[in-house]
Amino acid sequence: MGNADYVYPTSNVEGAHRVAVPPPQPFVKSLKYNLKETFFPDDPLRQFKNQPPSRKFILGLQYFLPILEWAPRYTLEFLKADLIAGITIASLAIPQGISYAKLANLPPILGLYSSFVPPLVYAMMGSSRDLAVGTVAVASLLTASMLGNEVNANENPKLYLHLAFTSTFFAGVFQASLGLLRLGFIVDFLSHATIVGFMAGAATVVCLQQLKGILGLDHFTHATDLVSVMRSVFTQTHQWRWESAVLGCCFLFFLLTTRYFSKRRPKFFWIAAMAPLTSVVLGSLLVYLTHAERHGVQVIGKLKKGLNPPSFGDLIFVSPHLMTAIKTGIITGVIALAEGIAVGRSFAMFKNYHIDGNKEMIAIGTMNIVGSCTSCYLTTGPFSRSAVNFNAGCKTAVSNIVMALAVMVTLLFLTPLFHYTPLVVLSSIIISAMLGLIDYEAAIHLWNVDKFDFIVCISAYVGVVFASVEMGLVIAVAISLLRVLLFVARPRTFILGNIPNSNIYRNVEQYPNASTVPGVLVLEIDAPIYFANSAYLRERISRWIDEEEDRLKSSAEASLQYVILDMGAVGNIDTSGISMFEEIKKITDRRELKLVLANPGSEVMKKLNKSKFIENIGQEWLFLTVGEAVAACNFMLHTCKPNPLKDDQSEAYNNV
Repeated sequence: MGNADYVYPTSNVEGAHRVAVPPPQPFVKSLKYNLKETFFPDDPLRQFKNQPPSRKFILGLQYFLPILEWAPRYTLEFLKADLIAGITIASLAIPQGISYAKLANLPPILGLYSSFVPPLVYAMMGSSRDLAVGTVAVASLLTASMLGNEVNANENPKLYLHLAFTSTFFAGVFQASLGLLRLGFIVDFLSHATIVGFMAGAATVVCLQQLKGILGLDHFTHATDLVSVMRSVFTQTHQWRWESAVLGCCFLFFLLTTRYFSKRRPKFFWIAAMAPLTSVVLGSLLVYLTHAERHGVQVIGKLKKGLNPPSFGDLIFVSPHLMTAIKTGIITGVIALAEGIAVGRSFAMFKNYHIDGNKEMIAIGTMNIVGSCTSCYLTTGPFSRSAVNFNAGCKTAVSNIVMALAVMVTLLFLTPLFHYTPLVVLSSIIISAMLGLIDYEAAIHLWNVDKFDFIVCISAYVGVVFASVEMGLVIAVAISLLRVLLFVARPRTFILGNIPNSNIYRNVEQYPNASTVPGVLVLEIDAPIYFANSAYLRERISRWIDEEEDRLKSSAEASLQYVILDMGAVGNIDTSGISMFEEIKKITDRRELKLVLANPGSEVMKKLNKSKFIENIGQEWLFLTVGEAVAACNFMLHTCKPNPLKDDQSEAYNNV
């Protein structure tokens, strides 16, 4: 028998509280608040309030040039620490820069150029104290892969070089625009699982590409997938050079050994940091003394002395390959941002300070724009170099300036010394660095914690290794977005029960000792209600009611009288959601059940009130907590009598 015609108000229940409807707000004010929380969650204008114009001007300069904020407080003690850190990361930046430039199919000297100008720009504009700027392997591989599909770097090196500068320019414009427009949240769509799988896949592909240098091959596939690389390797077995392979394996063993030792003894971090440069020096001496270049060991050759030449005139804006440069810039720019900001935030957390993601985007974007005009290709904050900077005890971004000055000295005076550097040593350096990006422990953790995240991770890895770097990224992002859509479109609902000796109601699956209330079905909706999930929720709530009524009939318990919806997790609702509630109300009315709402939020209450749904359901059937709602229902069940007229009518109807 239903309860739709009970006449006693719930205010008779001791302790019950009326749910308040929030005061109406103008649409413009509400829109302004939502836009502010979306684009300015950190409220960057807060510091400008109640300040004179001169002070506002200084604060504005400090916002875009953080060096003006911390430079006046710089001390000699900071300088000593930054000098040590800067020289240490320079010893890593020089061989890595040359190696990654070769990976991008660019002249090796560009790796040194890219470790000179961009760090100076970042030191003035960046908000991270620990980020060490330079080229990265993944962006280098993407550049080679995407540009190589359009232009052959060996057949048309000039056009390829100009497209690399142009893609770097567009990457910088895209990155800076995201920061200026406060769109940094876009990068958050690259989930942790996506990044773990993508970086591991990219590291695997990079290692496979180094087989060319390790085996001393002259010709190699431009494709990055595993099948193409293996085919290229094993169809040229007659061209393998054992001298190069032995040399590469020896240096790789040396690099991995030093890294393992430094990892076990963190205070000796500098050993692993110096190992790449040591390898370059030893390899160059070995080739010079033994004339190994005559026996199949390929060397870098002549590097041009001097600082970065201008390249603004080399940027291409009217080429048929312009769209390729734009696409390459955007994709590599997103990857560089994700890595740089993630690395910066990680080390900021260790030192307990905050970095502004949008500021970082502006800084990284600006340094790439400037870099594209000074013969540099894409740069960001690589993890390996930043970790060395952090472990070396850097205090401020001055360590980047010291590194840039060390690279400047190298460009002016020391580049001839790299003439005999064997390419196989550069390949060993890249493989050693890339193995650290294959984080199998993180993948195991994902498997133990969240199987769906593990699927996202493996999908990204498989996509990168067996298809292409771009395809792997697209697959991973698509699966991540699909998961978000599934969460929105198929929110979970639970039956709540009472925890013994308390007024607390929890999911009966999570708390087996929680008991359901006779005659009352308590359901929790675990997500905002939108057009994407309203139809599903209507069907799911109806099914819960059917299942509960069937259970009560089979167990000969009291019939179902009330349906309570816990709205605590429903942060918002749209018109489709309101229509869903109206349909649920009709369903409960047809079954002679009473619909009760508990703990509706302010935004939900505001919209339910405007739609007149509160009048439809009755203000007295809204409660602050599930406990109050259940108490009111029990009060009605045990103390109130149903309308006799309704009973007579119902009985007459049943007889007919």
